[in-house]
Amino acid sequence: MTEPTLAIDLADIRRAASALAGQVLATPILPAPRLSALTGASVFVKHVNMQATGSFKERGALNRLQALDAGERSRGVVAMSAGNHAQAVAYHARRLGIPATIVMPQGTPLVKAENTRGHGAEVVLEGATLADSELVARRLAAERGLTLVHPYDDALVMAGQGTIALEMLAAEPDLDDIVVPIGGGGLISGIAVAAKALRPEIRIIGVEAALYPSCANALGGGDAPIGGATIAEGIAVKNVGRLTLPIIRALVSEIVLVEEPVIERAVNAYATLCRTMAEGAGAAGLAAMLARPEIFRGRRVGLVLCGGNIDARLLASVMVRELEREDRITSFRITSPDRPGLLGEIATRLGALGANILEVSHGRLFLDVPAKGVSVDVTIETRSRQHTAAILDALAAQGLDPRRIGPVGLSETNF
Repeated sequence: MTEPTLAIDLADIRRAASALAGQVLATPILPAPRLSALTGASVFVKHVNMQATGSFKERGALNRLQALDAGERSRGVVAMSAGNHAQAVAYHARRLGIPATIVMPQGTPLVKAENTRGHGAEVVLEGATLADSELVARRLAAERGLTLVHPYDDALVMAGQGTIALEMLAAEPDLDDIVVPIGGGGLISGIAVAAKALRPEIRIIGVEAALYPSCANALGGGDAPIGGATIAEGIAVKNVGRLTLPIIRALVSEIVLVEEPVIERAVNAYATLCRTMAEGAGAAGLAAMLARPEIFRGRRVGLVLCGGNIDARLLASVMVRELEREDRITSFRITSPDRPGLLGEIATRLGALGANILEVSHGRLFLDVPAKGVSVDVTIETRSRQHTAAILDALAAQGLDPRRIGPVGLSETNF
């Protein structure tokens, strides 16, 4: 049976590396001992989030822009993007003196849209999804004579992204796996072609948000639903590339689907264990290791931290939510006969137990509270899940009978 002809090969990626030399950062790949301890593998992180615009997209965008002829450069380019490709095209287009128009979905995070404008591009917010934005971009290309710089389904873009694998294997030639987030497939296609050409035995593992299993559906003939609000909006793509899919089918060993809480956990782990910023899509590789540790255990794994453009408010929310999941932030209700000094007693006892009180609500008007009673809702911060359990046990032993307040209200049982 004849092997399929793929859109790019190792020679294309090496040419891209020469074209990009000195214009994008050869970002470091660093050992991550705390992630290794967390996952049971030897983890090395390729910090692609250190590029000027915070993501891997610069490589493919610049490789494509440099191939434009004089007429195409003067007329300008158009791209559609949920954020990172937009910033990359805008940034390098301004460097090269090329007018750029970027179409972004209406739900694009503010930080990404504003950064794109800041790089000098005209931003058009139109469409609910990237697929909708692509239709707008193609219309503008036809109306204005612009060249479309596709975020993933373009051979030059894919070759540019593949230069990441050249750098990873030059620094860590003995990697067993490279784990790569999948949106439209441009990043994993370029990496897979380069890595498998240099080291045929290496495994390339793809990762998709469970809400957007586009590639898994395409490969397996499935019809899992696609859509929904995801923290990994950078890979929230409904259509895999025409050029990328054959490469993924030929060279990618497995695709792991990751749920939203696991992606949040990975974002938090990068922030707290590695002291580095990862957006949801950028953290998807680590999320796959957290979701499926058994397929990575004991192996040397390269993670592509492909983007760090996360809104500060969202990052703060993710980190607090993770504290709640770990029971390091906990809310509970104490119902008691109303008497002078009760609130002070509770606060004093919590302080003696080492809890930090974040919030207190003192109520007498709830119908499930006796007429002469009072309810006190308390939110505390603790050192660990074990510390929380010890505090609640101590309050219960004192007769205060704390009941947990969870996401949907009071727990049916005491702590």
